[in-house]
Amino acid sequence: MIEHERSSGNVFADLGIAQPEEHKLKAQIVQQISAEIRSRKLSQSAAAELMGVPQPKLSNILRGRFRGVSRDKLTDCLCALGYGVTIRFEHAPPPEKAGHVEIEFA
Repeated sequence: MIEHERSSGNVFADLGIAQPEEHKLKAQIVQQISAEIRSRKLSQSAAAELMGVPQPKLSNILRGRFRGVSRDKLTDCLCALGYGVTIRFEHAPPPEKAGHVEIEFA
């Protein structure tokens, strides 16, 4: 029998990476950026120019190498692609001691 472990729902947490929620959010934003670039059939150069980032940096981002890129910068990239971004704050319902961050694409 093969041993397995149930996922927490966050691969970054499962791998023991520091700040797993931040990495998960960034990955979700990058996934949306990538999908938008593909749907518009933009080259990386054209997309990078539109978003105001160097093409090599965009290439790294799209390959999952976004550790040095802030969530704000990724959000700015989404805005440059025509997305509106809404940030909403609310109290976590009891018994949660800490809140959480979610991202939703409409």
